[in-house]
Amino acid sequence: MFEPLYSAAEMRAAEERYPGYPDTVPELMDRAGRAVADVVLRDFPDAGRITVVCGSGNNGGDGRIAARYLEAAGREVLVVDSKPEDEEKDLGDPDLIVDALFGTGFSGAPRPGAARLIERMNAWSAAEVVAVDVPSGVDASTGEAAGAAVEAAATVTFHAAKVGLHVTPGGFHAGRIHVADIGLSRIGADIARVGWEIGSLVPRRGARDTKYSAGTVLVVGGSRGMTGAAALAARAAFRADAGYVAIAAPAESLPVLETLVLEAVKRPLEEVGDAVARAGALALGPGLGRDPDKQALVRRLLETTDLPAVVDADALFELEPFDRAAPTVLTPHSGELARLLGVESAWVDAHRLEAVRRAVERFRCVVLLKGWGTIVGAPGHGELVCRGSVRLATAGTGDVLTGIVGAFLAKGMDARLAAAAGATVHARAALESGKSAGMVASDVIEALPLALDAIE
Repeated sequence: MFEPLYSAAEMRAAEERYPGYPDTVPELMDRAGRAVADVVLRDFPDAGRITVVCGSGNNGGDGRIAARYLEAAGREVLVVDSKPEDEEKDLGDPDLIVDALFGTGFSGAPRPGAARLIERMNAWSAAEVVAVDVPSGVDASTGEAAGAAVEAAATVTFHAAKVGLHVTPGGFHAGRIHVADIGLSRIGADIARVGWEIGSLVPRRGARDTKYSAGTVLVVGGSRGMTGAAALAARAAFRADAGYVAIAAPAESLPVLETLVLEAVKRPLEEVGDAVARAGALALGPGLGRDPDKQALVRRLLETTDLPAVVDADALFELEPFDRAAPTVLTPHSGELARLLGVESAWVDAHRLEAVRRAVERFRCVVLLKGWGTIVGAPGHGELVCRGSVRLATAGTGDVLTGIVGAFLAKGMDARLAAAAGATVHARAALESGKSAGMVASDVIEALPLALDAIE
């Protein structure tokens, strides 16, 4: 259910536990180099000419060993040493390039000579690149890429996947990821990737359940012109197996909402207090609006209720830290999180782990940063990295996620797990929708029961 993602320090700790370390490092390097060669021979059988670009560290040693195994298998191999950096390198005329320039210990930006070498590898249109352990230029512990970084078609990583292979932007550089066993023992890791199996933790309705005990959600939003957002969240909560959903919206929006969501109870915002009394969880923000009255309502609901809450969209606008003991999940995209932290959205995109950690520290609650490789952070816990789907890059899917998380909170799930399960079921529903192009948010909603059944 949770696949450990190793940082550079955790990988070093695993290596140091190997019997006879450091004298047995050559054994580990031989297994690593052979694993790289095996993947190249299996997945790129037509690559007759191979250039292996090697750095000066152990990663370069792995590359040189891979080169020997590839030569023994009959491939024409050119080994290119990155040193000296000021010398122009001849990459030959390869069908495939093996990137063994930097390893898991790399951080920061490559020096100019290495950056030029990386850019030349990326520009070689006739050859795909296989990265050794992690694409050079990517920080294995964070996924950050401060400068030039290899664009790999595949990455052969050793012992366990690294954080930087699944957290973007590093995850965009990794290509297909192959994890090779080199004989190390497992150790604990702070960060984990969430498997589809997390969906099995979502409570399902039993014979003794009523519509109220199956989970009751109150969606607060739906201002004029944005009723669709509240409707999507409410419909998603129902399809995520909640038994009762209500919408509190401005009075002028209620006639429209009556036609959009037949099953939900509708209340004017002025009566939100009455609606809260029946709710098991709050879903705040979809189409709510950003005027001061709405901001004050969000804060009042957060600070005066003890209901689990998911906070999204307009409810995040100018949100300040709040006093709250009840489970709370913030679900920003990078632009929203940037505003909450007072930084640029480009900084969030480049430092996703650090951004989540800052938000968790600031708000002392669960933070779900949306995007490819959604990250869930929580006080006192390591981050969870969730599966994604490119199909979700369409309007309204964030509102759908809000409804899903709201339903899972209403069912009594721990907030961190509800967020991670919500993101995972969300992604699985996109796959189950059957639409590889042209998918809309409503398609995700209709596929939610299929996703829950498939995961269970």
